Amino acid sequence: MSQFIKIYEDKPSEAAIKKVVDVLRNGGLVIYPTDTVYGLGCDITNTRALERIAKIKGVKLEKANFSFICSDLSNLSDYVKQIDTATFKILKRALPGPYTFILPGNNDLPREFRKKKTVGIRVPENNIIIEIVKMLGNPIVSTSIYDEDAVLEYSTDPELIFEKWQNLVDLVIDGGYGDNTPSTIIDLSGYEPEIVREGKGSLDIL
Repeated sequence: MSQFIKIYEDKPSEAAIKKVVDVLRNGGLVIYPTDTVYGLGCDITNTRALERIAKIKGVKLEKANFSFICSDLSNLSDYVKQIDTATFKILKRALPGPYTFILPGNNDLPREFRKKKTVGIRVPENNIIIEIVKMLGNPIVSTSIYDEDAVLEYSTDPELIFEKWQNLVDLVIDGGYGDNTPSTIIDLSGYEPEIVREGKGSLDIL
């Protein structure tokens, strides 16, 4: 039976955060708030959970474009090749914030992602998901539940999200109404920054 938990962003309860982390550590799937749309995620180290998300999204795991939610930039080097100063300055200006940055992946990526040359990195400006990732101790793999064809309410109202997803995931966090504009995606893996999708994040950071 899927759980539905209320967590307040201005003061996330440690007990509630621990409950979410326990679900993630046990291979569960969690829907959580970010600074844009609600996301669907699991522990990056759990293959079975990764396969469940890929199945829900209808993609093969090794071809899936999931992003990694990190709590800050300090563990970037765990998954990303060394980046130059100009790239780091862009990341520092933009994060935490409503951006997904595509960066060159390194050889320490989890086995399921090693065939991919790049990885999407996200540090949302939302205390709930940041505290979850901090307590978990490693990033979570994430994909948005945003659907351009769906009724917008589904993406933003946690109770409607729970109704729609309760049979597919193990826990849904009610962190208040979400946004219905996804993150801005910027590819920093080449010589010049390339805007892949213009979303909530302003392009002034480039």
